[in-house]
Amino acid sequence: MKNLIRSSLFYLGLIPLTVIYSIISILIFPLNRPTRYKIITGWARACLKWLKLTCDLSWAVEGVENITQTPGVIMCKHQSAWETISLQLIFPRQSQVIKKELVWIPFFGWGLASLNPIAIDRKSNVRALKSVLTKGEERIKQGWWVLIFPEGTRIPVGEIGQYKQTGAALARQLGCPLIPVAHNAGAFWPRKSFLKKEGVIRVVVGKPISIHNKTTKEVTEEAKIWIESTCAKLPRS
Repeated sequence: MKNLIRSSLFYLGLIPLTVIYSIISILIFPLNRPTRYKIITGWARACLKWLKLTCDLSWAVEGVENITQTPGVIMCKHQSAWETISLQLIFPRQSQVIKKELVWIPFFGWGLASLNPIAIDRKSNVRALKSVLTKGEERIKQGWWVLIFPEGTRIPVGEIGQYKQTGAALARQLGCPLIPVAHNAGAFWPRKSFLKKEGVIRVVVGKPISIHNKTTKEVTEEAKIWIESTCAKLPRS
C-alpha cells in the first residue's frame, strides 16, 4: 500500500510538470538547440528530485571519470524509463535514438523533440540504420553525444535482448569513443509497472571500448559482455 500511495503521488506531480515543460519547449523553439536542451533538461532534474521525495528512490553513479571530453556513442542497457531521464544528467548534451512515434505524443513528445533526438522508423531496419549513421555523425561532429539502447526496447531485469550493431557501426564510422553503461533501474522502476520501489539505483559508466582493428560485430559483442556482466553484479533490491 505504501508503494501504491508513493507511486500515485509521483505521477500526480509528474503529469503537471511534464505539461509545463512541454509548453515551455514550444515557447523556446526559436532558440538554438543547445539552449533549448539546457532548459528542457530541467524537467529531468525536477523529475528525479520529485521521485526521491515521493518514492524515496535515489541514484548513484560510478565511473564518471570514463566519460571522455570528445563526444561519441553511449551504449546503455534498457530496463525502464528511468535511464532515459537520468542519462541527460550524467553525460553532456546528447541525442537519443528514439522511435519516431514518440515525438507525436501530446506534451511529452513536444518536450522530447526539443532535446534534439534522432527519430527513426523501426519498421525499416535499413532506413533506420542509415538515419542513425547519417544524423548521428552530424550530431557528434556538432559536439553532441549519441545515446543508443542497443536492445531497442526495455528488457526485464535478468534477461538479455538482441544487441543491434548500430552503435558500434557509428563509432567505427567516426572513430569516436563508445562508452558502455550498466545499471539496475529495472529493479526499482520496472517496465510496464505503475509501482516504484524505494532504494538506490546504481549506474556504472564503463571505460571506452576500443574499436581499433575490430569489426562492428566484435565491438558490439564486447560492449554486450561488459554491460551484461556488470548488470549481473548489481543488487536487485
